[in-house]
Amino acid sequence: MDLDSQLVETMSPGTSPDPLAVLLLGPTGSGKTALSLRLAEFFNGEIVSCDSVAVYRGMDLGSAKPTPAERALAPHYLIDVANPDEPYTAGEYSREARAALHEIAVRARLPIVTGGTGLYLRALTEGLFAGPARHEDLRERLRASAKRHGSAWLHKLLHRLDAPSAERIHANDTPKLIRAIEVSLAGRKPMSQQLARDPLTGFRLLRIGLNPPRAALYNRLNHRCAEIFAAGLVSETRNLLERYGRVKALDSLGYRQALAAIDGTFTEPEAIAAAQQGHRNYAKRQLTWFRREPDVHWIAAFGDEALATKEAIELVRERWWVSLNPPIEPM
Repeated sequence: MDLDSQLVETMSPGTSPDPLAVLLLGPTGSGKTALSLRLAEFFNGEIVSCDSVAVYRGMDLGSAKPTPAERALAPHYLIDVANPDEPYTAGEYSREARAALHEIAVRARLPIVTGGTGLYLRALTEGLFAGPARHEDLRERLRASAKRHGSAWLHKLLHRLDAPSAERIHANDTPKLIRAIEVSLAGRKPMSQQLARDPLTGFRLLRIGLNPPRAALYNRLNHRCAEIFAAGLVSETRNLLERYGRVKALDSLGYRQALAAIDGTFTEPEAIAAAQQGHRNYAKRQLTWFRREPDVHWIAAFGDEALATKEAIELVRERWWVSLNPPIEPM
């Protein structure tokens, strides 16, 4: 029995399942771009970037954006949608990414979300907590108290106001502690009781995670960092600095180290070594974040390896919905 017949047989009469959306997760350097392109080719898909640096125009090398040649292979969304001096929030990403998913699905294409920004992914799938407005006077008082007593004091205060939030937020994470206290006081009830999400509906989500061997991943990251510096990251950063000034976007990994080289704080070899270490640390944090995602199908390989392609295609085929563009066999 072919794939389409199997799907038709397993569906209840009269039912029309929600369209599928694939979420490709994984640390930086794990090959998400390569796998997204393979899936887009195989399933007639379109790719929605989930990267907080790739949204910015001109930030090409440091964000490891898909190249123009790669973007020509499949439609891409949410790349180059803002200038580096324009703040772009997770909320904006969620709204625009959801619109892209619906646009793709309406045309019976497969939406493929790929990228390593965990907060953007969570905003897309779960929505964001819309808390009360900032109270700068309260924040300043809390910052002053933290300087006098330390972040542990803030953590104890939050524990009295909102124990669940205190258990979730690290005792040394002063900005999050201050925001949680601010929300609890301004909203007159614990922040954990005010949380209101707006989860993504209308799609069946398939989460596929890439988790290649750690030593091989670190080796690949080291090589990639050296390559982007050799390709002109310092020049790209200097051009961005001249055009936009020291905007927050330039504090991103890679650009931060390139700025240090421009300032003379680091030699270029020192900047490369710092970027390599930063990318390795970032990969660890990404894996920790993504392991909290529900129902992830983890693949112990890089996305450009045949094993990952085979497993990912099988996972998508199992979830594929009957459409005007059924999957085809690879050439």
